[in-house]
Amino acid sequence: MPKPPTPLDADTVLKLAARSMFDSFAKSAMGTMVVDREHRIVWISEGYKQFLPALGHAEQDFVGRRVEDVVPNTLMAHVVDTGMPILVDLLTNHAGTFLVSRLPLRNEQGEVVGAFGMVLLDHPETTMQPLMQKFGRLQRELDDARRQLAAERRPKHTIASFIGASAAALEVKRQARRVALTDSTVLLLGETGTGKELLAHAIHAASRRAARAFVGVNIAAVPDTLLEAEFFGVAPGAYTGADRKGRDGKFKVADGGTLFLDEIGDMPLALQAKLLRALQEQEIEPLGSNRVERVDVRIVAATSRDLAAMVAAGSFRADLYYRLNVLPIRLPPLRERLADLEALVEALAEDIARRSGLAHKGVSAEALELLAAQPWPGNIRELRNVLEQATLMTDDAHLTPAHFASALALGATARPAGASPPPVAVPVPVEVLRPRPLPDQVAELERAAMAEALRATGGNRVAAAKLLKISRAALYDRLARYPELGKLGR
Repeated sequence: MPKPPTPLDADTVLKLAARSMFDSFAKSAMGTMVVDREHRIVWISEGYKQFLPALGHAEQDFVGRRVEDVVPNTLMAHVVDTGMPILVDLLTNHAGTFLVSRLPLRNEQGEVVGAFGMVLLDHPETTMQPLMQKFGRLQRELDDARRQLAAERRPKHTIASFIGASAAALEVKRQARRVALTDSTVLLLGETGTGKELLAHAIHAASRRAARAFVGVNIAAVPDTLLEAEFFGVAPGAYTGADRKGRDGKFKVADGGTLFLDEIGDMPLALQAKLLRALQEQEIEPLGSNRVERVDVRIVAATSRDLAAMVAAGSFRADLYYRLNVLPIRLPPLRERLADLEALVEALAEDIARRSGLAHKGVSAEALELLAAQPWPGNIRELRNVLEQATLMTDDAHLTPAHFASALALGATARPAGASPPPVAVPVPVEVLRPRPLPDQVAELERAAMAEALRATGGNRVAAAKLLKISRAALYDRLARYPELGKLGR
């Protein structure tokens, strides 16, 4: 019988195993290399030599060089510096695309002394096509997600977006630039439609937080029962039907950035105390949780209501008012900055043309006089609405007072009781301004808008619905009321 082998100690077994594995890898891989602690190549296998011509080197000027100098895109140096293996990776350079593996080499004290690299497969794009397709798809999705995230984080408006060179507009922009340099709370005061949300975006864009999130909440649009969860989030399983993973509130989403609280005057009294604590302590407690979370949020609030009068009436907390009213900025109504009207009309007309896909339409001097004589209780938002109606209801390239008559008449009908009526001393034909039943005017406007949208989209009903910002079903329903428009659609 053959004599059994002499038992070996553990260290000898490990050394033999390491040598055996090294030999096996060197023989089975398409090519292998070893680099030292200084990233120098100290050895390459016979198989690796096949790649040298494509890399532009002979063996004698390859071995001994730093690996990053002779192998483009390699991560061997990274493995040496970090001590972390890269088990499977794709390496692409002018020699081709390769499936590779990289392992750190350590001495008996566990110190990294070099790295061992293997070319497992060349041309994996053909031999591993399903995996490569999946990898490519995931990479494209990641790139798309990064672009979308960057677009969402990019500020929508800057201070220059606040149109106007009047003294009132310039003062607003001066104050906005000043408060943007601080982290203090800003309170934007002004009538509806004066541009408070635009200015909130602009302050964020000019601040040190511009690269972080801008999160807006319209308090008037959220039911009172949902506001606490909207602001502070919900802990996992906080109530029946709650998400098992929980949900972050707007404070958490805006962490590091800016939180815009629009229509702060509509905040219910019951929630004002919790909001005050969040503003003072920069701490939130999700609904159904006992855990307090720190946040770093800059607050910009806005309201069209008289908060001071609400405090006096007891409908708004005085301490919250003082906390919000640190840096107040009053946005003037349009009637106080009529010197900016022409610039505003031009900017709005360009935006309407871009969004609708129609040609830009000029506005005559007489039409500007007509617009300047209006009270504009809805301010710039109302001005845009009137200009958009006039633009969409005609094919004419130049807008005159007659083009605005219908829109201004509808605006006058919609004004609340006590609002100033539109001036009548304007050179507009009397027959155009003659009162007509409101349903007839609405139907005419609706029919004209749909006809214009269908013409602009070449009769494409889906595109026309998107242009009009209504559902396709709503468009079909309205088209049924006006059979004469059927020939325009497809």
